[in-house]
Amino acid sequence: MFSYYGKLSTEVYNLTKPIGKSIGGDIEYYIERLRHMDGRVLEAGVGTGRFLIPILEQGFNVDGIDYSKDMLNVCREHCKKRGLATQLYQASLENFQLSNKYKAIVMPTGSLCLLDNREDVINVLRRFQDHLEPGGRIIIDLLLPHDFKAGEVTTEAFSLSNGEGITLERKSIAMDWINQKTVTYLKYEKWKDGKCMDTELQEFNLIWFGIEEFRSILLELGFININCSSGYVYDKYPTGADEVITFEAEVR
Repeated sequence: MFSYYGKLSTEVYNLTKPIGKSIGGDIEYYIERLRHMDGRVLEAGVGTGRFLIPILEQGFNVDGIDYSKDMLNVCREHCKKRGLATQLYQASLENFQLSNKYKAIVMPTGSLCLLDNREDVINVLRRFQDHLEPGGRIIIDLLLPHDFKAGEVTTEAFSLSNGEGITLERKSIAMDWINQKTVTYLKYEKWKDGKCMDTELQEFNLIWFGIEEFRSILLELGFININCSSGYVYDKYPTGADEVITFEAEVR
């Protein structure tokens, strides 16, 4: 019934989140946290390369992985235009298996929270462990649904350079307090001369975790040297629900 980051979603993402656009200071923060790290880095949920490409341009050795073929195709084109060499992998984050080991695996802007359920999050964290070198670390952003309003409907329109346009309707469907999950339907429609040419319907989930709850999950999985920051200020403990929460942790 639903698409998963298909062509229309990718077009809107590429338009609204262009290469190098820092969201709340995430790119600058991650560059600083990685600056003294010597080794390969993996970005999980690389998308169209908004975050990956400026990190590559800083001289880091970074690979990317994503489930969406459409997103990866655009990312490859961006890298090719800039003459940047990287390895991009299409795979599910819950069960990927790569030959490389990494010094760091990063997942900025809350992408971990967009998985279907909490079991998937645990599986992804285990996959990360398997792909880290001894002493390697994860750097992961989490989000809280501070502005979610069940029943809210919003619509945006995006003009494309070829005279076409895409509308995006967001319907906030449900807040599941028990399973700590929100559900939103995203309907993308492409238009030309007043006629709808294509459409996609996506179920957009956001899973959230309490701060100490997520710390306990990392501890139970065997991570060490766990640090929690917020607002892209290192070691600043969160004080508001609207802050991006960043966890760092190492494997033995």
